[in-house]
Amino acid sequence: MQNVVGITFPKTGKMEYYSPTGFDLTKGTWVVVESKRGLEMGRVKYEPLNVADEDVTLPLKEIVRKATEEDQHQHEQNDQDAEDALKLCKQTVKAQGLDMRLVNCEYTLDKSKVIFNFTSDDRVDFRKLVKTLAQKLKTRIELRQIGVRDEAKLLGGIGPCGRSLCCSTFLGDFEPVSIKMAKDQNLSLNPTKISGACGRLMCCLKYENDYYEEARAQLPDVGEVVATPEGNGKVIGLNILDISMQIKVDGFEQPFEYKMEELETLN
Repeated sequence: MQNVVGITFPKTGKMEYYSPTGFDLTKGTWVVVESKRGLEMGRVKYEPLNVADEDVTLPLKEIVRKATEEDQHQHEQNDQDAEDALKLCKQTVKAQGLDMRLVNCEYTLDKSKVIFNFTSDDRVDFRKLVKTLAQKLKTRIELRQIGVRDEAKLLGGIGPCGRSLCCSTFLGDFEPVSIKMAKDQNLSLNPTKISGACGRLMCCLKYENDYYEEARAQLPDVGEVVATPEGNGKVIGLNILDISMQIKVDGFEQPFEYKMEELETLN
C-alpha cells in the first residue's frame, strides 16, 4: 500500500498522485509540485489515503511545499503574462502563415518554461516560431499539438444536457467511445444527437455502457423464437432499461410484452 494525496491542476483538469511527505494537507489546500510540465501549483482533491501499489505509478513524486502567498502572487502574475504571450504568439503565427489554432498558454510557476497548446489538421513545422518566441519571451518554449477533445477540456463550455462539460469538470483521462455504444443504447445515430461540443462522440455514452452490455446479454436477439405463456412467438423488440421484450405470438394480432424473468422458466 502507498500513502498518497490526489492533486488536481486547474489548467488541465487532470489529477495526479503525490507522496504527502509529512505535510498536513486538507482538501482545497494549494501546494507546489514538480509535474510532467514543470514546477506548478495544484490543489488537494483527495486528502492522504492508502491505495494499492498497482493503482499508482511508482516511484511517487513528493510535494515540494505548501503554496505561500508569494507563490499565489506569482501564479496570478503568470496568468497575466500568459495572456500577453498568447497574443504575441497569435500575431507571430499569423505573420509566419502557419496553419495552427492556438488554444491557450501557461507558464510554469518559476517561469522557466512557457507552454502553448494548439490544434491543427496537419503536422506543423514550428521551428521558426519557437526561435522567434524564445528571442522575445526570453524563456524555454514548448508547443504541444492537442486533439479536439483536449481543446474542449481546456476551454470548457456547456454540453447538450445543459450542464458544464464533463471533460472540463471532473473527467481525468478520456476513455474510448464507439458508435457501437450508441447502437446498444438504442440512440439515434444522427451525429448531431450523439456528438459533444468537441464534435466527437459524447463521453457520457460510456457511463451506462456496462449496464447495457450486461442487460443485453440476458435478452434474446430480435427475430429469435421463444416460448411464452400464450405459445411460441418471435421477438420483435427489446427494452434494455427494464430488461423486457415485445413478442409476436402466433395466432395473436397484437404483440405481448414480457419481462425476462417471466419467460426464464419456460425457455
